[in-house]
Amino acid sequence: VWINETSCTIVNSSIVCDVNCSYSCGTECWRRSRYPCLQVYVSLNSSGKVVRLLHNEEAQESNPECFYIPKCQKDYAALHAMIQNISERLKSQHTVQCFVDPTDRMDSAILMQIYSLVTVLHSLFWPTFTLIGGTIIIAMVKLTQSLSIICERASRIKR
Repeated sequence: VWINETSCTIVNSSIVCDVNCSYSCGTECWRRSRYPCLQVYVSLNSSGKVVRLLHNEEAQESNPECFYIPKCQKDYAALHAMIQNISERLKSQHTVQCFVDPTDRMDSAILMQIYSLVTVLHSLFWPTFTLIGGTIIIAMVKLTQSLSIICERASRIKR
């Protein structure tokens, strides 16, 4: 969805709340924890529109309210320090390159693309190439078998 790259100016970056999450503490053991929710708003330099900035496409799927969704863990202080560090780095940059939806269906922008066009093409090309290569090898084996049978019949006729 987010395919147009544009320049974004950081408007606001703040931790607004804590989000509950679960982490694994062993086989069939789950503990509850939380992580801080960092909200980042940017102004799109191309249109002037203010939208929420997300780290990547997965943040939109997991929790579209938060910029970054860290891996849930027991140490809340470490998560808070990491999110605080991200917030400070974003504030110091002022402008970043971000990706937006050209149709304006999404009211958010993303900082990094996981599923870029090149990634999608590689994901489709290599399996297709392997399938076609395997099919060609099988066809060549069948052709060799057929030619062998034809040669054998021709040699029997000559005898």
